[in-house]
Amino acid sequence: MNYRELLKDKKRVVIKVGSSSLIHKETNKLDLRKLEVLVRELSDLHNQGKDVVLVTSGAVAVGASAFGMHEKPTELKKKQACSAVGQARLMMIYQKLFSEYNQMAAQILMTKNTMVNNLNRRNARNTFEELLELGAIPVVNENDSISSYELEMLESFGDNDTLSAVIAGLIRADLLILLSDIDGLFTDDPNTNPDAEFIDTVEVLDEKLLSMGKGPKSKVGTGGMATKLTAAEIATAAGADMVIANGRDFHVIHKIMEGRKYGTLFAGKQIVDPCYLKEVQRKKRVSYKQSIMAKNIQKKNSSEKYGEEEIAREKGVLKRENSGMTARSSCIWKESAISFVSTISQAVDFCWHVKLNLGQIMRCL
Repeated sequence: MNYRELLKDKKRVVIKVGSSSLIHKETNKLDLRKLEVLVRELSDLHNQGKDVVLVTSGAVAVGASAFGMHEKPTELKKKQACSAVGQARLMMIYQKLFSEYNQMAAQILMTKNTMVNNLNRRNARNTFEELLELGAIPVVNENDSISSYELEMLESFGDNDTLSAVIAGLIRADLLILLSDIDGLFTDDPNTNPDAEFIDTVEVLDEKLLSMGKGPKSKVGTGGMATKLTAAEIATAAGADMVIANGRDFHVIHKIMEGRKYGTLFAGKQIVDPCYLKEVQRKKRVSYKQSIMAKNIQKKNSSEKYGEEEIAREKGVLKRENSGMTARSSCIWKESAISFVSTISQAVDFCWHVKLNLGQIMRCL
């Protein structure tokens, strides 16, 4: 199957941009020229009728630069202070650039609790759906200024990689594009091993491939290849394709969407939505009840056609027919019950084999 060709038809796209793709390495200040290219690429996708969500990093780095710090702080309270200043500046720039292309940007700040809490998660999904329906482009980041979990757990949570994958599952996106300072997935770290081979397409993400995610992190960003492979697990399990590509040139976005061979493509799993299985079970229950009601109505209408004498004369026959009707109803009930139990068994078997994970849970809940 040519997975690249299928990228042309994707309707809902989540694009994650890492800090290292937005910041000048020499000064740790925003690369405004690259930001403008990024906004133009996303605006053009939106003009094609696609739903676009941007997951952006860079708030802490921008805040640190505003305070005159040469490197990102390590102390938690300083990180939160930098995030508070940096997020405001970052969003102001996004608003200005998107408005130049007649696009409306909307800010969404999320924390771990947004996903863990059922009510918060549903509210977040409803907000995304309404914004996309109204034609806005959500710009998402972690709410680092008030949440210590994300900042303290960056070693495992990653530079918004996992967040973008969870969002892709939450809003049922077709495609997730991760843009960072790497070209894609290699058989080994290309910085230390010149013989490392580039992997163009991954159809099944197994343990062998997951073990390849041992590349170093950049000084500006916090997410390494391991977090990107974790994101790939979540996104593909939710049914979305995912591409890891180099964010050195943001023109790569439209090249990926055109089906050209840039970055590593992870093919999404063809899954049966658990919500669909629940609907199948509901329809079977409704069908069984309707069949019983139809039989009862048919029985009533048939008895009204006969006069009292006819009914009296055929009393014995009717008893036998009623007995047969009871037997048939019992048979129908048994068949429906067996079918219903079979559906449940299929659902359990399905969940066991595909090993439902965070991506599928977010897609169904």
